[in-house]
Amino acid sequence: MSSVLYDTPGPRAKARNWIYTGIFLVLVGLALWWVLARMAEKNQLDADKWTPFVTDSQIWTTFLLPGLGETLKAGLIAMVIALPLGALLGIARLSDHAWVRVPVGAVVEFFRAIPVLILMIFSSALYVVLGTVSSDLRPLYAVVTGLVLYNASVIAEIVRAGILSLPRGQTDAAKAIGMRKGQIMLYVLIPQAVTAMLPALVSQLVVILKDTALGGAVLGFADLMSMNRQISANYSNTIATMVVIAVIYIAVNFALTTLASWLERRLRQSKKGTGAVVEGDVAEVDAGGAAGVGKAP
Repeated sequence: MSSVLYDTPGPRAKARNWIYTGIFLVLVGLALWWVLARMAEKNQLDADKWTPFVTDSQIWTTFLLPGLGETLKAGLIAMVIALPLGALLGIARLSDHAWVRVPVGAVVEFFRAIPVLILMIFSSALYVVLGTVSSDLRPLYAVVTGLVLYNASVIAEIVRAGILSLPRGQTDAAKAIGMRKGQIMLYVLIPQAVTAMLPALVSQLVVILKDTALGGAVLGFADLMSMNRQISANYSNTIATMVVIAVIYIAVNFALTTLASWLERRLRQSKKGTGAVVEGDVAEVDAGGAAGVGKAP
């Protein structure tokens, strides 16, 4: 049986694939063994490097949990601002009016082209010059500002691409029953595009959460990543600390993607077997599939 992408492998091809897989696993195992051996030579696998994360609760209450709290706070604030802002920018890029579409496109392309770290550093310097933010809150404000400016621009492109991916007939059919542009976007295009955009949006939310570490590395933001320096200074276990921090990041991002996957399944299930129902004064679709024009105001 063949697919669009490739032909189903035959017996010889299957045997070669198993051989290649075995060779790859052996090489990965050898590389892992070499890394562990080198770590053991440097005493990085000693129990005293790892047991503090189990026996000493202060390493969690003083460093890891507060750092995780700052990471989640900065990430959630940036998400709450960047998502609606990016959606508005993406919709504005589809405007029929050039005086809206062109400036918004320039803004989106400008901030997409600048690395998020530069945006954070520039924001921090700007807050210093303006003097409107206290020094304690300045790292948080700079991190959130940089994340919002960059990721809102990326989300704008995701939204624009998601809406443009829909068949042209959706818009034509909505116009045929008298829907206005705003109603077409709100009731027809966006609800259908959300499901298609959700995987890319979730990936961008994960990027937002991970990029908070840039603020901890450069701006002194007291996030989870920055706690590595303080824990290593107190316990002399840099490698172990980095491994634990990486595991925490993986767990948080896995929870985020799991929640998004569940939401995507719910959205797809809710759309199965349901007809399009337009509210208000546009049209109503009855159980038999006939559409009638609503009453005039």
